[in-house]
Amino acid sequence: MLVHEVMSTGIVMVQRTDTIRSAVMKMMNRHCGSLPVVEGDNQLVGMITLRDVLIPLYPNYGDYMHEDVHSKSFVEMEDGYPEVLGGKVEDIMSKNPLTVAPHDPILEAASYMGLKNFRRIPVVDKRRLVGMVSIGDINRGLFFEKGMQH
Repeated sequence: MLVHEVMSTGIVMVQRTDTIRSAVMKMMNRHCGSLPVVEGDNQLVGMITLRDVLIPLYPNYGDYMHEDVHSKSFVEMEDGYPEVLGGKVEDIMSKNPLTVAPHDPILEAASYMGLKNFRRIPVVDKRRLVGMVSIGDINRGLFFEKGMQH
């Protein structure tokens, strides 16, 4: 079974110049944790995740690993959230994301997702975003193809 047989094509996307706030709103409305970032004719240039949105709130957290972690006010860090939301997607997105092609086997896509602990991965054809495939899509495809036989 190939990726194009199970992938989703009704993709919500963002542009690199969109605000982080608009990207978060799209993710919350779609109940998903990541969105592809495109430019021009749906050329994939990155991915943005909800995790990416939170990381700027504690950029120097690693510096505190040898100090008393409780001396850093996590409640105060929350006050930086509106400022993060005002930034641009390109400021926090992951560039050159891992992708699969429409004619790749679905278990190849699943193996990449397993290695990177991703729940979904963009599907591109000549750098152009044509879909997204998720662990759920792959499981559904396998179940209806192979799991209904017994």
